[in-house]
Amino acid sequence: MAVALGLNFHHDTSAALLVDGRLYAAEEERWSGLKHHRPHGRHKGVLTLPAASLDWCLNAAGIDPHQVDSVWAAGMRPTPAGGEWLATEHQELAALLPDPLGRRLRLMSHHTAHVLSGYLISGLDHAAGLVIDAGGSSLGLDFGTARERVTGFDLRPGHIERIHQAMPDLTPSPGGIERIHHSLGHFYRNMAHRVIPPGDEAEGSMMALAAYGDPARYRHAIGELIRHGDDGTIRITAPYGSADTRTPLPLGSRTWTQDSAGVVPLAERADLAASVQEAFAAAVVHIARHLRQLTGAPALVFSGGCALNSHLNGRLAEAAGFDEVFIAPAPHDAGTAVGAALYGWHHHLGHAPLPAPTDAGWGPLPGEVAYGDLPEGWHMLPDLDRQFTPAVAGLLSEGRILGWVQGPMEFGPRALGHRSILAHPGRAETRDRLNRIKQRASYRPFAPAVLATHAPSWFTGNGDPFMNRVTRVRSDRAAEVPGVVHHDGTARAQMVHAGHTGLEPLLQAFHQRTGVPMLLNTSFNLKGTPILRTAAQAAHAAAVLGLDALAVGTTLLISDSLAPSEPALERSA
Repeated sequence: MAVALGLNFHHDTSAALLVDGRLYAAEEERWSGLKHHRPHGRHKGVLTLPAASLDWCLNAAGIDPHQVDSVWAAGMRPTPAGGEWLATEHQELAALLPDPLGRRLRLMSHHTAHVLSGYLISGLDHAAGLVIDAGGSSLGLDFGTARERVTGFDLRPGHIERIHQAMPDLTPSPGGIERIHHSLGHFYRNMAHRVIPPGDEAEGSMMALAAYGDPARYRHAIGELIRHGDDGTIRITAPYGSADTRTPLPLGSRTWTQDSAGVVPLAERADLAASVQEAFAAAVVHIARHLRQLTGAPALVFSGGCALNSHLNGRLAEAAGFDEVFIAPAPHDAGTAVGAALYGWHHHLGHAPLPAPTDAGWGPLPGEVAYGDLPEGWHMLPDLDRQFTPAVAGLLSEGRILGWVQGPMEFGPRALGHRSILAHPGRAETRDRLNRIKQRASYRPFAPAVLATHAPSWFTGNGDPFMNRVTRVRSDRAAEVPGVVHHDGTARAQMVHAGHTGLEPLLQAFHQRTGVPMLLNTSFNLKGTPILRTAAQAAHAAAVLGLDALAVGTTLLISDSLAPSEPALERSA
């Protein structure tokens, strides 16, 4: 038996365990109920043991800590003045772990863990790797607190070569050496906080709003902030490539700050969002083209928080000259635990990489709904047995909105058909009701989950199994599914392949009933909280949100507001 453990102690705390080629992985936020597992006021750099997710991984696999052969984690602590940062962080992290895991812990670069979380499950041979985020591991004492921002790799089986690294500018100042950081991750977040009011997820909301804007309005001004170098470098005007969102941004006759996000008219904010999205995408493409020239690789593995930009991802391969782009289910920081486990499995223990997955159901099962969990005003239907899936498809075909909790929990930020809210994609009024239920801005789109075999009839490009890229909806089909088509005619399509236990049978039944091989699929959570984990949490959330029904395993819960004589249920009986 071979066992490799990967851990992330920083932002998006998580654990991943590989046992004889089977992957178990989960994020700590699903137990704590705090998004990113970061209590209010806690600094992002605070180290936290992923205690619950680690315990679950070990227990689910039936593994004792003494049976773990390899333990790896991504280092990320900035360099203290005059200190040996790696040794200090290693000691602190090791002390958080139970024996003997702490004694076996080794650290690797944050960006290496990011890129391997994709490459070692991509099924690719030779690939370029690109990691872009706000910041990663320290670059070393010569650069003080400077950290990884943009990193390029040449990747082959058993081989990791770092070939491109964004570096800070070191500029003399009255207070000493000033470091000007060129972080595209910070740039995008910096701009998002000037566009999106507090209370909404800033980066994702700005990406959605960009579809409504005209990038020409601020194209020149925003373009001037990011300069492209011949060697694939980028330079961002200070301080907009850093976390400093207090410095005003003058554009035309208006000054943009965090306070302006709540008062500037939506149309103006959409124009700025469009300009930022365009400039950001152009910078990433510029770097990716450079990596294509350096490596000659036919494929790109893209990771880091910026790889959650699904609008960019949909055009990155073609724009940068690659045949394909692979993006892991969790390119954000939680995925570094998977990358660390895969590194231990492949590079440390010498086993072959895992095959490319078509699902990311690597987490815990939800359990069953007990009668004590039944919310007031809800009832549980008798066991429907083989009629369960047709009954659910019938409810959805009638425009009902339903919670869907099936099998192992997804790893990553997207609900992929295991902890989802589902609805008919062909009903605009259902989409509008769901926006109210989830308290979302009306400009944010919902994503379709579509049977992969039927996708070419509905979409012109390639989606992926993890909702990580947008693709254009065929113009002659868009009117049939208005609930999942964004303002620019695109959709972030999840391709559901054969064997997806969470969604494929239901999609088949819905297709037979309606002729539509897809469903609107969004995350099952309350506003401001992570995607839920258990059946009991699902029952509570279904009642709070005002859903029509909840399906857990083969158990169907119905709101009393939905009459028992609902025609869809009668037809399925």
